[in-house]
Amino acid sequence: MASEKVETVVAGNYVEMEREEGDPKSGKSKLSTLLWHGGSVYDAWFSCASNQVAQVLLTLPYSFSQLGMLSGIIFQLFYGLMGSWTAYLISVLYVEYRTRKEREKVDFRNHVIQWFEVLDGLLGKHWRNAGLFFNCTFLMFGSVIQLIACASNIYYLNDNLDKRTWTYIFGACCATTVFIPSFHNYRIWSFLGLIMTTYTAWYLTIASLIHGQVEGVKHSGPTKIVLYFTGATNILYTFGGHAVTVEIMHAMWKPQKFKLIYLIATLYVLTLTLPSASAVYWAFGDMLLTHSNALSLLPRTRYRDAAVVLMLIHQFITFGFACTPLYFVWEKFISMHETKSMLKRALARLPVVIPIWFLAIIFPFFGPINSTVGSLLVSFTVYIIPALAHMVTFASASARENAVERPPSIVGGWAGLYTVNIFVVVWVLIVGFGFGGWASMLNFIRQIDTFGLFTKCFQCPPHKA
Repeated sequence: MASEKVETVVAGNYVEMEREEGDPKSGKSKLSTLLWHGGSVYDAWFSCASNQVAQVLLTLPYSFSQLGMLSGIIFQLFYGLMGSWTAYLISVLYVEYRTRKEREKVDFRNHVIQWFEVLDGLLGKHWRNAGLFFNCTFLMFGSVIQLIACASNIYYLNDNLDKRTWTYIFGACCATTVFIPSFHNYRIWSFLGLIMTTYTAWYLTIASLIHGQVEGVKHSGPTKIVLYFTGATNILYTFGGHAVTVEIMHAMWKPQKFKLIYLIATLYVLTLTLPSASAVYWAFGDMLLTHSNALSLLPRTRYRDAAVVLMLIHQFITFGFACTPLYFVWEKFISMHETKSMLKRALARLPVVIPIWFLAIIFPFFGPINSTVGSLLVSFTVYIIPALAHMVTFASASARENAVERPPSIVGGWAGLYTVNIFVVVWVLIVGFGFGGWASMLNFIRQIDTFGLFTKCFQCPPHKA
Protein backbone atom coordinates (compact mmCIF):
# COMPACT_ATOMS: atom_id res chain seq x y z
CA MET A 1 0.00 0.00 0.00
CA ALA A 2 2.85 2.39 0.87
CA SER A 3 4.52 1.83 -2.49
CA GLU A 4 1.27 2.65 -4.28
CA LYS A 5 1.08 6.00 -2.47
CA VAL A 6 4.66 6.74 -3.35
CA GLU A 7 4.00 5.99 -7.01
CA THR A 8 1.00 8.34 -6.98
CA VAL A 9 3.12 11.15 -5.58
CA VAL A 10 6.07 10.59 -7.89
CA ALA A 11 3.97 10.12 -11.01
CA GLY A 12 2.22 13.46 -10.53
CA ASN A 13 2.48 15.52 -13.69
CA TYR A 14 5.25 18.08 -13.86
CA VAL A 15 3.79 21.58 -13.74
CA GLU A 16 5.96 23.58 -16.08
CA MET A 17 7.84 26.56 -14.72
CA GLU A 18 6.64 28.82 -17.49
CA ARG A 19 2.85 28.66 -17.70
CA GLU A 20 1.70 28.91 -21.28
CA GLU A 21 -0.70 31.73 -21.96
CA GLY A 22 -3.51 31.68 -24.52
CA ASP A 23 -5.70 29.02 -26.02
CA PRO A 24 -3.92 25.62 -25.91
CA LYS A 25 -5.88 24.58 -29.00
CA SER A 26 -4.55 27.44 -31.12
CA GLY A 27 -2.04 26.84 -33.89
CA LYS A 28 0.57 28.92 -32.10
CA SER A 29 0.24 26.85 -28.93
CA LYS A 30 0.43 23.58 -30.83
CA LEU A 31 3.61 24.71 -32.61
CA SER A 32 5.08 25.84 -29.28
CA THR A 33 4.28 22.45 -27.75
CA LEU A 34 5.86 20.63 -30.69
CA LEU A 35 9.13 22.58 -30.71
CA TRP A 36 9.47 24.09 -27.25
CA HIS A 37 7.72 22.23 -24.43
CA GLY A 38 9.26 18.79 -23.99
CA GLY A 39 8.89 16.58 -20.95
CA SER A 40 8.64 13.05 -22.34
CA VAL A 41 11.01 10.10 -21.99
CA TYR A 42 12.15 10.75 -25.56
CA ASP A 43 12.98 14.38 -24.77
CA ALA A 44 15.08 13.24 -21.81
CA TRP A 45 16.87 10.67 -23.98
CA PHE A 46 17.67 13.26 -26.66
CA SER A 47 18.90 15.66 -23.98
CA CYS A 48 21.17 13.04 -22.39
CA ALA A 49 22.58 11.74 -25.68
CA SER A 50 23.01 15.19 -27.20
CA ASN A 51 24.66 16.60 -24.09
CA GLN A 52 26.98 13.65 -23.50
CA VAL A 53 29.03 13.89 -26.69
CA ALA A 54 29.67 17.39 -27.99
CA GLN A 55 33.12 18.79 -28.79
CA VAL A 56 34.72 15.86 -26.93
CA LEU A 57 33.90 13.83 -30.05
CA LEU A 58 36.71 15.75 -31.77
CA THR A 59 39.25 15.08 -28.98
CA LEU A 60 38.72 11.33 -28.56
CA PRO A 61 41.11 10.46 -31.43
CA TYR A 62 43.70 12.59 -29.57
CA SER A 63 43.01 10.44 -26.48
CA PHE A 64 43.47 7.28 -28.56
CA SER A 65 46.92 8.53 -29.66
CA GLN A 66 47.82 8.85 -25.97
CA LEU A 67 46.28 5.54 -24.87
CA GLY A 68 46.66 3.29 -27.89
CA MET A 69 43.77 1.63 -29.72
CA LEU A 70 43.03 -1.20 -27.28
CA SER A 71 43.10 0.91 -24.12
CA GLY A 72 41.05 3.62 -25.83
CA ILE A 73 38.26 1.17 -26.66
CA ILE A 74 38.33 -0.50 -23.22
CA PHE A 75 38.21 2.83 -21.36
CA GLN A 76 35.27 4.02 -23.45
CA LEU A 77 33.27 0.89 -22.65
CA PHE A 78 34.31 0.91 -18.98
CA TYR A 79 33.63 4.59 -18.28
CA GLY A 80 30.44 4.48 -20.36
CA LEU A 81 29.10 1.76 -18.07
CA MET A 82 30.35 3.51 -14.92
CA GLY A 83 28.82 6.82 -16.01
CA SER A 84 25.48 5.13 -16.63
CA TRP A 85 25.62 3.61 -13.15
CA THR A 86 26.24 6.89 -11.33
CA ALA A 87 23.58 8.64 -13.46
CA TYR A 88 21.19 5.95 -12.20
CA LEU A 89 22.24 6.69 -8.61
CA ILE A 90 21.60 10.41 -9.11
CA SER A 91 18.14 9.63 -10.51
CA VAL A 92 17.34 7.44 -7.49
CA LEU A 93 18.38 10.18 -5.08
CA TYR A 94 16.35 12.77 -6.98
CA VAL A 95 13.18 10.63 -6.85
CA GLU A 96 13.78 9.94 -3.15
CA TYR A 97 14.18 13.65 -2.39
CA ARG A 98 11.25 14.80 -4.50
CA THR A 99 8.92 12.15 -3.09
CA ARG A 100 9.76 13.09 0.49
CA LYS A 101 9.20 16.79 -0.24
CA GLU A 102 5.92 16.24 -2.09
CA ARG A 103 4.64 14.19 0.83
CA GLU A 104 5.28 17.35 2.85
CA LYS A 105 3.18 19.28 0.29
CA VAL A 106 6.16 21.25 -1.05
CA ASP A 107 5.23 22.91 -4.36
CA PHE A 108 7.87 22.89 -7.13
CA ARG A 109 5.65 24.72 -9.62
CA ASN A 110 8.06 27.63 -10.05
CA HIS A 111 11.20 25.97 -8.75
CA VAL A 112 13.70 23.73 -10.56
CA ILE A 113 15.24 21.13 -8.25
CA GLN A 114 19.03 20.89 -8.53
CA TRP A 115 21.65 18.39 -7.38
CA PHE A 116 22.92 20.46 -4.45
CA GLU A 117 19.33 20.75 -3.15
CA VAL A 118 18.91 16.97 -3.35
CA LEU A 119 22.10 16.56 -1.30
CA ASP A 120 20.93 19.22 1.16
CA GLY A 121 17.51 17.63 1.63
CA LEU A 122 18.84 14.11 2.08
CA LEU A 123 22.20 14.62 3.79
CA GLY A 124 22.58 18.19 5.07
CA LYS A 125 24.45 21.41 4.38
CA HIS A 126 28.00 20.00 4.19
CA TRP A 127 27.01 17.69 1.36
CA ARG A 128 25.12 20.58 -0.23
CA ASN A 129 28.22 22.78 -0.16
CA ALA A 130 30.43 20.07 -1.65
CA GLY A 131 27.90 19.36 -4.40
CA LEU A 132 27.45 23.05 -5.13
CA PHE A 133 31.20 23.69 -5.38
CA PHE A 134 32.08 20.76 -7.63
CA ASN A 135 28.98 20.97 -9.79
CA CYS A 136 29.18 24.71 -10.43
CA THR A 137 32.93 24.66 -11.06
CA PHE A 138 32.60 21.75 -13.48
CA LEU A 139 29.69 23.33 -15.36
CA MET A 140 31.55 26.63 -15.56
CA PHE A 141 34.60 24.98 -17.13
CA GLY A 142 32.32 22.83 -19.28
CA SER A 143 30.93 26.07 -20.69
CA VAL A 144 34.48 27.41 -21.13
CA ILE A 145 35.37 24.30 -23.14
CA GLN A 146 32.43 24.89 -25.50
CA LEU A 147 33.64 28.44 -26.26
CA ILE A 148 37.19 27.18 -26.88
CA ALA A 149 35.79 24.48 -29.17
CA CYS A 150 33.73 27.04 -31.12
CA ALA A 151 36.82 29.12 -31.82
CA SER A 152 38.88 26.05 -32.70
CA ASN A 153 36.29 24.81 -35.18
CA ILE A 154 35.37 28.05 -36.93
CA TYR A 155 39.08 28.64 -37.57
CA TYR A 156 39.00 25.77 -40.07
CA LEU A 157 36.36 27.63 -42.06
CA ASN A 158 37.74 31.14 -41.74
CA ASP A 159 41.33 31.70 -40.63
CA ASN A 160 41.30 35.44 -41.35
CA LEU A 161 40.64 35.92 -37.64
CA ASP A 162 42.67 34.23 -34.91
CA LYS A 163 41.03 31.86 -32.44
CA ARG A 164 41.03 34.40 -29.62
CA THR A 165 39.00 36.84 -31.71
CA TRP A 166 36.56 34.06 -32.59
CA THR A 167 36.23 33.37 -28.85
CA TYR A 168 35.12 36.97 -28.30
CA ILE A 169 32.51 36.60 -31.04
CA PHE A 170 31.13 33.26 -29.91
CA GLY A 171 31.07 34.38 -26.29
CA ALA A 172 28.57 37.05 -27.33
CA CYS A 173 26.56 34.51 -29.37
CA CYS A 174 26.40 31.97 -26.54
CA ALA A 175 25.24 34.66 -24.11
CA THR A 176 21.84 34.48 -25.86
CA THR A 177 21.20 31.18 -24.01
CA VAL A 178 20.04 33.34 -21.08
CA PHE A 179 16.69 33.51 -22.87
CA ILE A 180 16.05 29.72 -22.73
CA PRO A 181 14.00 29.26 -19.52
CA SER A 182 14.85 25.66 -18.57
CA PHE A 183 15.62 22.15 -19.85
CA HIS A 184 11.91 21.83 -20.44
CA ASN A 185 12.46 24.11 -23.44
CA TYR A 186 15.27 22.23 -25.20
CA ARG A 187 13.07 19.85 -27.18
CA ILE A 188 14.00 20.94 -30.73
CA TRP A 189 17.59 21.79 -29.76
CA SER A 190 18.28 18.37 -28.23
CA PHE A 191 16.83 16.62 -31.27
CA LEU A 192 18.88 18.70 -33.71
CA GLY A 193 21.99 18.43 -31.54
CA LEU A 194 22.02 14.64 -31.72
CA ILE A 195 21.60 14.71 -35.49
CA MET A 196 24.58 17.05 -35.70
CA THR A 197 26.91 14.88 -33.62
CA THR A 198 25.75 11.77 -35.48
CA TYR A 199 26.66 13.37 -38.81
CA THR A 200 30.04 14.57 -37.52
CA ALA A 201 30.95 11.20 -36.01
CA TRP A 202 30.19 9.31 -39.20
CA TYR A 203 31.90 11.99 -41.29
CA LEU A 204 35.08 11.49 -39.21
CA THR A 205 34.80 7.72 -39.61
CA ILE A 206 34.13 7.62 -43.35
CA ALA A 207 36.50 10.48 -44.25
CA SER A 208 39.35 8.83 -42.35
CA LEU A 209 38.78 5.46 -44.00
CA ILE A 210 38.62 7.07 -47.46
CA HIS A 211 41.70 9.16 -46.74
CA GLY A 212 43.60 6.07 -45.68
CA GLN A 213 46.71 5.93 -43.55
CA VAL A 214 49.21 8.76 -43.94
CA GLU A 215 52.62 7.81 -45.25
CA GLY A 216 54.78 6.32 -42.53
CA VAL A 217 51.96 6.33 -40.02
CA LYS A 218 52.97 5.27 -36.51
CA HIS A 219 50.79 4.07 -33.67
CA SER A 220 53.23 4.34 -30.77
CA GLY A 221 50.75 4.83 -27.93
CA PRO A 222 50.98 4.38 -25.08
CA THR A 223 54.52 5.73 -24.71
CA LYS A 224 54.40 7.89 -21.58
CA ILE A 225 52.47 7.33 -18.38
CA VAL A 226 51.58 11.05 -18.25
CA LEU A 227 49.95 10.90 -21.67
CA TYR A 228 48.26 7.59 -20.84
CA PHE A 229 46.41 8.92 -17.81
CA THR A 230 45.69 12.22 -19.55
CA GLY A 231 43.90 10.31 -22.31
CA ALA A 232 42.07 8.15 -19.79
CA THR A 233 40.72 11.15 -17.91
CA ASN A 234 39.50 12.74 -21.15
CA ILE A 235 37.35 9.63 -21.61
CA LEU A 236 36.28 9.88 -17.96
CA TYR A 237 35.15 13.41 -18.86
CA THR A 238 33.36 12.13 -21.99
CA PHE A 239 31.02 9.91 -20.02
CA GLY A 240 30.66 12.33 -17.12
CA GLY A 241 28.12 14.53 -18.84
CA HIS A 242 25.42 13.79 -16.29
CA ALA A 243 26.09 16.80 -14.09
CA VAL A 244 22.76 18.09 -15.40
CA THR A 245 20.84 14.86 -14.77
CA VAL A 246 18.68 16.35 -11.99
CA GLU A 247 17.65 19.32 -14.13
CA ILE A 248 16.80 17.02 -17.06
CA MET A 249 14.75 14.77 -14.77
CA HIS A 250 12.92 17.73 -13.29
CA ALA A 251 11.85 18.73 -16.80
CA MET A 252 10.17 15.34 -17.33
CA TRP A 253 6.45 14.79 -16.91
CA LYS A 254 7.19 11.61 -14.94
CA PRO A 255 10.77 11.68 -13.59
CA GLN A 256 10.65 8.15 -12.18
CA LYS A 257 10.81 6.84 -15.76
CA PHE A 258 14.37 8.16 -16.13
CA LYS A 259 16.06 5.01 -14.70
CA LEU A 260 17.56 3.49 -17.89
CA ILE A 261 17.50 6.56 -20.13
CA TYR A 262 21.15 7.47 -19.56
CA LEU A 263 22.32 3.90 -20.19
CA ILE A 264 20.42 3.74 -23.49
CA ALA A 265 21.79 7.16 -24.44
CA THR A 266 25.33 5.96 -23.63
CA LEU A 267 24.93 2.88 -25.80
CA TYR A 268 23.94 5.11 -28.72
CA VAL A 269 26.83 7.48 -28.04
CA LEU A 270 29.27 4.55 -28.15
CA THR A 271 28.11 3.82 -31.71
CA LEU A 272 29.42 7.32 -32.55
CA THR A 273 32.59 7.57 -30.47
CA LEU A 274 34.13 4.13 -30.98
CA PRO A 275 34.09 4.07 -34.83
CA SER A 276 35.13 7.73 -35.23
CA ALA A 277 38.01 7.69 -32.72
CA SER A 278 39.29 4.33 -34.00
CA ALA A 279 39.15 5.34 -37.67
CA VAL A 280 40.88 8.71 -37.19
CA TYR A 281 43.61 7.16 -35.03
CA TRP A 282 44.08 4.37 -37.58
CA ALA A 283 44.52 6.92 -40.37
CA PHE A 284 46.75 9.49 -38.64
CA GLY A 285 48.36 7.74 -35.69
CA ASP A 286 50.89 9.77 -33.72
CA MET A 287 50.12 12.96 -35.67
CA LEU A 288 47.14 13.34 -33.33
CA LEU A 289 49.48 13.96 -30.39
CA THR A 290 49.96 17.52 -31.72
CA HIS A 291 46.47 17.88 -33.22
CA SER A 292 43.90 17.66 -30.42
CA ASN A 293 41.06 18.61 -32.78
CA ALA A 294 40.53 15.73 -35.23
CA LEU A 295 39.05 18.04 -37.89
CA SER A 296 42.44 19.74 -38.28
CA LEU A 297 43.96 16.68 -39.99
CA LEU A 298 41.25 16.00 -42.55
CA PRO A 299 41.36 17.79 -45.93
CA ARG A 300 38.91 20.62 -46.44
CA THR A 301 35.82 19.50 -48.36
CA ARG A 302 32.19 20.54 -48.28
CA TYR A 303 31.53 17.56 -46.02
CA ARG A 304 34.14 18.73 -43.51
CA ASP A 305 32.78 22.28 -43.70
CA ALA A 306 29.31 20.89 -42.97
CA ALA A 307 30.69 19.02 -39.94
CA VAL A 308 32.34 22.21 -38.67
CA VAL A 309 29.12 24.24 -39.03
CA LEU A 310 27.01 21.54 -37.37
CA MET A 311 29.45 21.22 -34.47
CA LEU A 312 29.42 24.99 -34.02
CA ILE A 313 25.64 24.97 -33.68
CA HIS A 314 25.82 21.98 -31.36
CA GLN A 315 28.41 23.67 -29.17
CA PHE A 316 26.03 26.58 -28.78
CA ILE A 317 23.39 24.08 -27.61
CA THR A 318 25.82 22.35 -25.24
CA PHE A 319 26.90 25.71 -23.85
CA GLY A 320 23.25 26.24 -22.93
CA PHE A 321 23.09 22.78 -21.34
CA ALA A 322 26.13 23.47 -19.18
CA CYS A 323 25.20 27.06 -18.33
CA THR A 324 21.48 26.68 -17.56
CA PRO A 325 22.06 25.03 -14.13
CA LEU A 326 24.46 27.88 -13.34
CA TYR A 327 21.74 30.35 -14.30
CA PHE A 328 19.39 28.61 -11.85
CA VAL A 329 21.93 28.74 -9.02
CA TRP A 330 22.57 32.44 -9.64
CA GLU A 331 18.83 33.19 -9.84
CA LYS A 332 18.29 31.50 -6.48
CA PHE A 333 21.25 33.39 -4.98
CA ILE A 334 19.80 36.78 -5.99
CA SER A 335 16.17 35.71 -5.32
CA MET A 336 15.10 35.91 -8.97
CA HIS A 337 14.39 32.23 -9.63
CA GLU A 338 10.63 32.39 -9.15
CA THR A 339 10.21 35.63 -11.10
CA LYS A 340 7.70 35.05 -13.90
CA SER A 341 9.17 37.63 -16.29
CA MET A 342 11.64 35.82 -18.55
CA LEU A 343 13.15 39.12 -19.64
CA LYS A 344 14.04 40.04 -16.04
CA ARG A 345 15.49 36.58 -15.46
CA ALA A 346 17.50 36.76 -18.70
CA LEU A 347 19.04 40.10 -17.70
CA ALA A 348 19.79 38.74 -14.23
CA ARG A 349 21.60 35.75 -15.79
CA LEU A 350 24.07 37.77 -17.88
CA PRO A 351 26.76 38.11 -15.15
CA VAL A 352 27.18 34.31 -15.24
CA VAL A 353 28.50 34.43 -18.82
CA ILE A 354 31.25 37.01 -18.19
CA PRO A 355 33.71 34.87 -16.13
CA ILE A 356 33.17 31.96 -18.54
CA TRP A 357 34.05 34.20 -21.47
CA PHE A 358 37.16 35.47 -19.65
CA LEU A 359 38.43 31.97 -18.73
CA ALA A 360 38.07 30.78 -22.33
CA ILE A 361 40.39 33.58 -23.40
CA ILE A 362 42.95 32.83 -20.65
CA PHE A 363 43.12 29.04 -21.19
CA PRO A 364 42.37 28.33 -24.88
CA PHE A 365 43.90 24.83 -24.77
CA PHE A 366 41.55 22.63 -26.76
CA GLY A 367 41.96 19.02 -25.66
CA PRO A 368 44.24 19.27 -22.58
CA ILE A 369 41.66 21.26 -20.62
CA ASN A 370 39.14 18.40 -21.05
CA SER A 371 41.43 15.99 -19.21
CA THR A 372 42.16 18.48 -16.44
CA VAL A 373 38.47 19.18 -15.85
CA GLY A 374 37.75 15.45 -16.03
CA SER A 375 40.26 14.49 -13.36
CA LEU A 376 39.82 17.34 -10.89
CA LEU A 377 36.09 18.06 -11.18
CA VAL A 378 34.15 15.35 -13.05
CA SER A 379 35.69 12.64 -10.86
CA PHE A 380 33.95 14.10 -7.79
CA THR A 381 30.89 15.71 -9.38
CA VAL A 382 29.40 12.73 -11.17
CA TYR A 383 31.25 9.68 -9.85
CA ILE A 384 32.52 9.92 -6.26
CA ILE A 385 29.90 12.20 -4.65
CA PRO A 386 26.82 10.39 -6.11
CA ALA A 387 28.16 6.96 -5.07
CA LEU A 388 29.03 8.15 -1.55
CA ALA A 389 25.76 10.07 -1.20
CA HIS A 390 23.73 7.01 -2.17
CA MET A 391 25.52 4.81 0.36
CA VAL A 392 25.12 7.33 3.20
CA THR A 393 21.47 8.08 2.37
CA PHE A 394 20.51 4.41 2.61
CA ALA A 395 22.96 3.42 5.35
CA SER A 396 20.23 2.75 7.93
CA ALA A 397 17.92 -0.25 7.77
CA SER A 398 14.83 1.97 7.96
CA ALA A 399 16.01 4.09 4.99
CA ARG A 400 16.53 0.95 2.90
CA GLU A 401 13.18 -0.43 3.96
CA ASN A 402 11.32 2.76 2.99
CA ALA A 403 13.33 3.52 -0.15
CA VAL A 404 11.21 4.67 -3.09
CA GLU A 405 13.54 2.92 -5.56
CA ARG A 406 15.01 -0.43 -4.57
CA PRO A 407 18.27 -1.78 -6.09
CA PRO A 408 17.88 -3.76 -9.32
CA SER A 409 18.10 -7.50 -8.73
CA ILE A 410 20.76 -7.80 -11.43
CA VAL A 411 23.35 -6.20 -9.13
CA GLY A 412 22.50 -8.41 -6.15
CA GLY A 413 20.31 -6.20 -4.00
CA TRP A 414 21.67 -3.78 -1.43
CA ALA A 415 24.89 -5.75 -0.84
CA GLY A 416 25.71 -5.78 -4.53
CA LEU A 417 24.82 -2.10 -4.86
CA TYR A 418 27.18 -1.13 -2.04
CA THR A 419 29.95 -3.26 -3.55
CA VAL A 420 29.63 -1.50 -6.91
CA ASN A 421 29.52 1.91 -5.25
CA ILE A 422 32.66 1.23 -3.20
CA PHE A 423 34.47 0.09 -6.35
CA VAL A 424 33.44 3.27 -8.20
CA VAL A 425 34.65 5.51 -5.37
CA VAL A 426 38.01 3.76 -4.96
CA TRP A 427 38.71 3.46 -8.70
CA VAL A 428 37.85 7.05 -9.56
CA LEU A 429 39.63 8.42 -6.51
CA ILE A 430 42.88 6.59 -7.28
CA VAL A 431 42.90 6.33 -11.09
CA GLY A 432 40.72 9.27 -12.13
CA PHE A 433 41.55 11.91 -9.54
CA GLY A 434 44.96 10.66 -8.37
CA PHE A 435 46.88 9.49 -11.44
CA GLY A 436 44.60 11.38 -13.82
CA GLY A 437 44.91 14.66 -11.92
CA TRP A 438 48.68 14.36 -11.77
CA ALA A 439 49.03 13.58 -15.47
CA SER A 440 46.48 16.14 -16.66
CA MET A 441 47.97 18.97 -14.62
CA LEU A 442 51.47 18.19 -15.91
CA ASN A 443 50.19 18.20 -19.49
CA PHE A 444 48.20 21.39 -18.91
CA ILE A 445 51.19 23.20 -17.39
CA ARG A 446 53.28 22.17 -20.39
CA GLN A 447 50.69 23.78 -22.68
CA ILE A 448 50.95 27.02 -20.68
CA ASP A 449 54.77 26.89 -20.82
CA THR A 450 54.70 26.24 -24.57
CA PHE A 451 51.95 28.60 -25.71
CA GLY A 452 51.47 30.99 -22.77
CA LEU A 453 48.25 32.33 -21.26
CA PHE A 454 45.96 34.41 -23.49
CA THR A 455 47.55 32.79 -26.57
CA LYS A 456 45.98 34.13 -29.75
CA CYS A 457 45.94 30.90 -31.71
CA PHE A 458 46.46 27.54 -29.98
CA GLN A 459 47.92 24.85 -32.32
CA CYS A 460 47.55 27.03 -35.41
CA PRO A 461 49.93 26.64 -38.39
CA PRO A 462 52.94 28.95 -37.84
CA HIS A 463 52.16 31.29 -40.73
CA LYS A 464 48.62 31.83 -39.41
CA ALA A 465 49.53 32.62 -35.83
